[in-house]
Amino acid sequence: MKVVTFIPARGGSKGLKKKNLKLLAGKPLIAWPILHALKSKHVDEVVVTTDDKEIAKVAKDFGANIPFLRPESIAGDLATTEDTLKHALEQYEKLYGEVDLCIFLTCTDIFRKPEWIDEAIEIMINNNDLESVFSGHKTHKNFWQKNENGKWERLKDWMASYSSRQIRRYIVREDTGLCCVSRPYLWREGRRIGNRVEVLENNDFLTAVDIHTKEDLKIAELLLNMRLSGDI
Repeated sequence: MKVVTFIPARGGSKGLKKKNLKLLAGKPLIAWPILHALKSKHVDEVVVTTDDKEIAKVAKDFGANIPFLRPESIAGDLATTEDTLKHALEQYEKLYGEVDLCIFLTCTDIFRKPEWIDEAIEIMINNNDLESVFSGHKTHKNFWQKNENGKWERLKDWMASYSSRQIRRYIVREDTGLCCVSRPYLWREGRRIGNRVEVLENNDFLTAVDIHTKEDLKIAELLLNMRLSGDI
């Protein structure tokens, strides 16, 4: 079984210029998902898909493979993750042959536990019916949305019933950037995840940190240093 991690890291970020090269606890952002993936006992290779030669060099220094550069057509602000993953998988398979499991990690979601990667892979290996396994954060919060008439309504009817958090139903926030394993046919079809899934539920509030601005980076730096020192 061939298991490959793909990490998108374009060079043209707008909110925080050269975001993927910004230092976080002494390492560039691009290094964190690479190092997490390299800790896996199942991952055969870590591929970074980027349009930026500087990012490519740094990623290679930390152990990633950069077999191609991403074309400009899928490196702009409106490029989707799905288009990026599809291109990366197709180009990789042209060079190295078919992949059995695809892993998606991002540079901006860095509060993952590396062991989640192996846990997700093993779930997929042991259940051929599953299409995807990804990380999700449990929340007991109520959510509201506007309906077709512009009126606010609860996302789920059961949210109208308030009870103790210990016994209340909950929903899960999809965090594929932290860890997502999928069957390759999904990516070839332009889909990130399928409908038959398992979720790795977590209660870690730090997983909400997603780095896109300099303020996000400062917050992540503070929280990561606290976590590394054992304070949180």
